[in-house]
Amino acid sequence: MSVIAVAGGTGLIGRMVVGAARRDGHEVRVISRSQGVDLMSGAGLDDALRGVRVVIDAANVTTMSRSKAVEFFGTTTGRLLEAGQRAGVAHHVALSIVGIDRVDYGYYEGKRRQEELVTAAPVPWTILRATQFHEFAGQILDRVPGPVVVVPRMLTQPVAAVEVAGELVRLAGAEPAGFATEIAGPQQLDLVDMARDVIRARHQRRIVLPLRMPGAVGRAMAGGDQLPKGEVTLGRIRFADWLASQELSRSGS
Repeated sequence: MSVIAVAGGTGLIGRMVVGAARRDGHEVRVISRSQGVDLMSGAGLDDALRGVRVVIDAANVTTMSRSKAVEFFGTTTGRLLEAGQRAGVAHHVALSIVGIDRVDYGYYEGKRRQEELVTAAPVPWTILRATQFHEFAGQILDRVPGPVVVVPRMLTQPVAAVEVAGELVRLAGAEPAGFATEIAGPQQLDLVDMARDVIRARHQRRIVLPLRMPGAVGRAMAGGDQLPKGEVTLGRIRFADWLASQELSRSGS
């Protein structure tokens, strides 16, 4: 089995990737600040990648700022690729998002920058584009305290993060594939409805105000430009079933 380094291995998707890779018998190195590696400065990165065959990049930043997203993904991706080339990494696997080339959203420009660097680098690569995770609606609610929350109109096809993690590990064990088949969930949902379902599941009293974002971005989000358009790998876990499992976990059942 391969030695796999997981960038962002302590984050939401990164932890799942680490778990899936270890279950498959891979040796895993977690790349994160808590492990003494700083992706922005590159400190500790050469040591972390010594002897590594595959890098899975699941690093992320929470921002709506175009400039911050571009700086983060441009810097961290560049550091990983340069260090990977020095270390002789044979396969760089990056997680991206479905529809980033159709929606001119600030965060997505950062992801586009990431893809540009990966595709231009000498390290053989695979990019997996995924739709929004089931956790997405809850993350939006968590960022906005108070009884009223504004949620953008967005047609999405949410996928379970655990299924994305499994696909990343599967791709890491295969030959570099360029742009892999996109992955999405089994059903299309509006983000507003998802947010309301999460509120009910949490037994909260909050009001969701739907907002159609202005201009071309709003039209693209509401019109389904973040849905897969071609061949797609469909996850099996429906949002409602995932949400019910979260409720059971919280109740201790």
